[in-house]
Amino acid sequence: MSRSIRLIRLLVLIAAFLFAKTADAQQGKWLRKAPFPEPSEELLGAAAGGKLFVFAGLAPGWKPKALVYQYDPTSDKWAQRNPMPLPSHHVGIVEFQGKIYAFGGFVMPQAGPPAWEPINNAWQYDPTTDTWKALTPMPTKRGAPVAAAVGDKIYVIGGAVPNLSEMFLHPQRPHHSVDTVEEYDPATNSWRARAPMPTARNHAVAGVVNGKIYVIGGRIGTAFITAGSSNVDVVEEYDPAKDEWGPPRAKMPTARSAMAAGVYGGRIYVCGGESQDSRMMQTFRAFEAYDPAVNAWTVLPPMPVPRHGLAGAAIANSLHFVSGSVQSAGTGVHVDAEYHDVFEFQ
Repeated sequence: MSRSIRLIRLLVLIAAFLFAKTADAQQGKWLRKAPFPEPSEELLGAAAGGKLFVFAGLAPGWKPKALVYQYDPTSDKWAQRNPMPLPSHHVGIVEFQGKIYAFGGFVMPQAGPPAWEPINNAWQYDPTTDTWKALTPMPTKRGAPVAAAVGDKIYVIGGAVPNLSEMFLHPQRPHHSVDTVEEYDPATNSWRARAPMPTARNHAVAGVVNGKIYVIGGRIGTAFITAGSSNVDVVEEYDPAKDEWGPPRAKMPTARSAMAAGVYGGRIYVCGGESQDSRMMQTFRAFEAYDPAVNAWTVLPPMPVPRHGLAGAAIANSLHFVSGSVQSAGTGVHVDAEYHDVFEFQ
């Protein structure tokens, strides 16, 4: 057999493998479920006990809504639950052993003009009793981080903070992203610092596969899409067992921030988001899947309606993406969608 024929056969095998991976990842369809009762941007989602929980929300003038809603996939109905004890936005949300944890975020300053004041508050929400409990605060105040649970610990990664001379975040005031990683131990209600993330950023998403955390996309620079920030397509892998960050992974196909994500079948699915530059202000329909096992991305059928600041989570064989704004931030136009789009795997 000639060398050229062997090469052709190898290329055919590679193409067949990639096609099979793509076809497998695309075995699903978009469905429309019960609309979200209080459409909003800057929502956060988590699944617990087979139900979806949606938190936070932000009203015009940067007023936190403190929403908490429960969605039951069996009845396709929403129910309002006890509000967040501290109205805040851009909080790190994660489920751990049936309870939902909320870390950091921003609040409205008690005096002066509207702005984003970072906090270090930590809370535990019990879906069974619909109650909140205050936890030991994080060592650092920051908003727009990601939170992920691995083993018996929770990790709060990245975010944004004011510069040393400032108290609050504002598009016209100096502030920056952070690479901070802090580990929370629910058993002892205590914190410790861990190895910093290679790329300081905020408004990212994260997923856990095989005991490792993958931080995807987000913004570098400032927290505001309207000024001083740039979206990134960076994917970085953190191994909590070794407290080490690995080499950069395959870049996401669409650089964006303010997305939602869910993990299903060993893949991390990223949906929606926003972007701005001198030419346009846009939200995304983009729906893309990252497979850590092969370090590759798959582009999937897009979400029906583009939006950013939406809530997302995986329940059983479905990915739920809820509400959000169809308009990128900073325009003065608020178009919050009621849509509850579900990608159901078959």
